[in-house]
Amino acid sequence: MKQVTVQLFGAFSALDPSREIAVQIHGEHIADLRSALRELIAQRWPQFRAGLLDYSAFADEHRVLRDNERLPDDGRVAILPPVSGG
Repeated sequence: MKQVTVQLFGAFSALDPSREIAVQIHGEHIADLRSALRELIAQRWPQFRAGLLDYSAFADEHRVLRDNERLPDDGRVAILPPVSGG
């Protein structure tokens, strides 16, 4: 099991005042983090729109990460919900 620190942006920042949460995951890919985060949100924040995860991106310090990519070595990832506007 690996611990990942997820920095929270947009609607996700309402989950914790520190704007980051620790997530325990099995696996080494962004898809594994997305799955673990979905379960954690359902358990700890059942009123939150967990479906937002399906449309959100994950990024490390330099770029957006796809589901099939490995988690960063430093274990820090940001979750970026979709943004609209002009």
